Amino acid sequence: MARPAIGPTVDLAECDTLPKVLAFNARCFPRQIAFREKDLGIWNEYSWAYYHARVKSFALGMRALGLGKGDVVALIGDNRPDWIIGEVAAHAIGAMSIGLYRDALDDEVAYLINYAEVRLILAEDEEQVDKFVNLGDRVPSVQHIVYSDSRGMRKYDDPRLLDARELVERGNALAGEQPDLYDRLVDETDGDDIAILCTTSGTTANPKLAMLQGGALLRHCASYLAVDPKSSQDEYVSVLPLPWIMEQIYVMGKALISRMKVNFVEEPATMMSDLREIGPTFVLLAPRVWEGVAADVRSRMMDSSRLKNWLFDFGMKRGMRALDEGKRSWVAHYVLYRWLTDRLGFRFLKSAATGGAALGPDTFRFFLAMGVPLRQLYGQTELLGAYTIHTQGDIDFDTVGVPFDKDVEVRIDEPDATGVGEIVTKHPNMYLGYYKNPEASAADLKDGWLHTGDAGYYNDSGHLVVIDRIRDLATSSGGNRFSPQFIENKLKFSAFVAEAVILGHQRPYLAAIICIRYPIVSKWAEKNRIAFTTYTDLSSRPEVYAMLQREVETVNATLPEAQRIHKFLLLYKELDADDGELTRTRKVRRGVINEKYGDIIDAIYAGQPAIPVDTTIAFQDGTKQRIQTTLKVVDLVPTSDQRAAAE
Repeated sequence: MARPAIGPTVDLAECDTLPKVLAFNARCFPRQIAFREKDLGIWNEYSWAYYHARVKSFALGMRALGLGKGDVVALIGDNRPDWIIGEVAAHAIGAMSIGLYRDALDDEVAYLINYAEVRLILAEDEEQVDKFVNLGDRVPSVQHIVYSDSRGMRKYDDPRLLDARELVERGNALAGEQPDLYDRLVDETDGDDIAILCTTSGTTANPKLAMLQGGALLRHCASYLAVDPKSSQDEYVSVLPLPWIMEQIYVMGKALISRMKVNFVEEPATMMSDLREIGPTFVLLAPRVWEGVAADVRSRMMDSSRLKNWLFDFGMKRGMRALDEGKRSWVAHYVLYRWLTDRLGFRFLKSAATGGAALGPDTFRFFLAMGVPLRQLYGQTELLGAYTIHTQGDIDFDTVGVPFDKDVEVRIDEPDATGVGEIVTKHPNMYLGYYKNPEASAADLKDGWLHTGDAGYYNDSGHLVVIDRIRDLATSSGGNRFSPQFIENKLKFSAFVAEAVILGHQRPYLAAIICIRYPIVSKWAEKNRIAFTTYTDLSSRPEVYAMLQREVETVNATLPEAQRIHKFLLLYKELDADDGELTRTRKVRRGVINEKYGDIIDAIYAGQPAIPVDTTIAFQDGTKQRIQTTLKVVDLVPTSDQRAAAE
């Protein structure tokens, strides 16, 4: 548990908006470090006084451009200080903020910009500015595009473009004319006003915009901090996309209240090395990142000596056995885990979390055995992110813990004979509804309760167990119910599996479409002297199929007979959010998969041993590539017809 903060504690009854809390911190702790950013290999430190001064300049600059209460400001780019500065600045003038995922395509961006009627955009660099310049008249509400990185910007001739330095100059000029204006604007901010329009995941359609109040965000963060304390002595590394609600909770809300230091990595590719340099006391990573870290550890062992591989296997077996017995193996710790956690940058962790999607139990056990204090979170954008968590000393990797506040109410509606039903939740700080969408608000929010659309139940220990989306729960033609997500997560524990889609709804048996984890499978192929050229070529190699077959059979051995995978194939490409196959938070869009790969799915269940493919892939830069290949279908469990024929 973090040591208590030194100095006065912010009163959220008085400071009920993000700009007010920032002003309090700048007044009481002006020289204390608020955040760091790595640039050109150097960690640059910024104080609360700097944070406040730049927010003031940004806010007054927006005011000088004519923005004010009720307007919408959009932000897009990597996780950078200017993002959080711009967001707080927007709230300071009474405007609402909306975060856009940096890899969103033009049509996605245009939809959100027009829907929210955004007037000003804070874009990080040339790459992001390009999107809005190319959209041109398709986003008529946009009057100003402010960029922080001026490299490559001279080629543009668009009157909407404005360097962030000029925005600061305009703000400072206005401050000189009206010295008390910013303080008055901050005093006028109201915690009950809508501050953030947060995009939902959009697994079935265009994302909706949840209306979140600034005061509610802060109060929810305070409840969260009561069960997962942080202070100015804590270090957090911000790596998940800032448009995601949980990153908003940590970087905006919890960081302002607790004054924990937020560290921004240089590039996504340098995340692990930057994380090791900081040695954070807390990390929040999405399941796909935890899965990637676990896979990377295993891939590195491929290049290790026999002795190191023996020590790794020995340490893992000892650690897992001790974990199952509710103990800690000190032998495993000294042989393996203390070196491994140091190498990963997890040595000083006092708290770690995962959320946004389900994390497979096998991956969860891997990190718990290592000594990483990992806890599962559960929540929705509409509920301001997480509202359940594992408490210290009561971690069950098959569950998402318990509600972290007495005011959080969670019930199971219409449970079946096994107790499984829809998870329905309410608490005092939830969203106000969907922006400009009263019909969707009425459908999801009934009598103050959010109907999450997730299926779950409470176990004997009082922990909440989340199974899957209700619409994604499947039943085979033989009447056996199963959760595709649960089986997919078990497959993704393999270092060689990047994504998996389980099929079988109203079908006689389960099948899987698997995407290989290209960086690791390619390394494995090189080590085994298997020649290949592209992802498609590698995924079609018989040696790769044989290796993946062993991985699938390992998972099958842990599943009930009715839920075992009978057939699988390796897809010729990775699933991609740009193709609509995944959401921006990497959740599978099953409807898109069923439609786009319908012919392949039908061929699997028609009993075809090989499926010819002739298609074209379009890349983000506009280039296209023709794919001609044959997908092999591997039979793992013989069907009743096959068994009868064999007999």
